[in-house]
Amino acid sequence: MNEEFEQLFAAAQAAQKNSYAPYSRFFVGSALITPEGKIFSGCNVENASYGLTICAERNAIFQMIAAGEREIKSLLVMGSTDRFLPPCGSCRQVIAEFADPGATIYLCNQEGKFEIATVGELLPRHFKLLENSNKK
Repeated sequence: MNEEFEQLFAAAQAAQKNSYAPYSRFFVGSALITPEGKIFSGCNVENASYGLTICAERNAIFQMIAAGEREIKSLLVMGSTDRFLPPCGSCRQVIAEFADPGATIYLCNQEGKFEIATVGELLPRHFKLLENSNKK
């Protein structure tokens, strides 16, 4: 495993402990790193009105945006499961807004095992309005 993975896994694991998932009991953590090496993490936050739930990946991305950053180098997502956890479709679109198609996405399980995919593999023809929408 590489240092980037180790940092992201530790941040996602810490965030996962703060998940609010009283309905699904499915706890998710995510972390991303910017090209400058800044790490942002997030957890899933459910709501009784399920459509208002926020996924861990979008939570981490919105933390990044709130801090003034605009580009994802790599992102990791992990859940309380033995299988490798991919981002949902909504998260894939948001990730694609702020990451290049070749950006690394670590799909992890609760034990720290993972598969690697790229943004382009997860969402090959994402919707976009601006040519360089991930730039400031």
